[in-house]
Amino acid sequence: MSWLGPSTADEVTVPDVVGLTVAEARTVAWEAGVVIAAADPDGPPVAALTWPGVWMVTAQNPGPGSRMRRLGSLVIEFREVADGTPPSP
Repeated sequence: MSWLGPSTADEVTVPDVVGLTVAEARTVAWEAGVVIAAADPDGPPVAALTWPGVWMVTAQNPGPGSRMRRLGSLVIEFREVADGTPPSP
């Protein structure tokens, strides 16, 4: 479940981060006004779960184009890239 953000915040459009590395997704999400988060709100943060190595985003919630409040949580699922190199687009 994602946190929708502060009730007084402006709404922003959720970007598409699936297929990006977690590092790229963090940047894209921040520029759009949201923050990435792991599915378990009580578990470790994404940075702790994805270090070291290269990790790709495989799913997100809410989906791209959705609206949410600025600084809300964009929940991502991710997997480690076996050889450390992201696949070419």
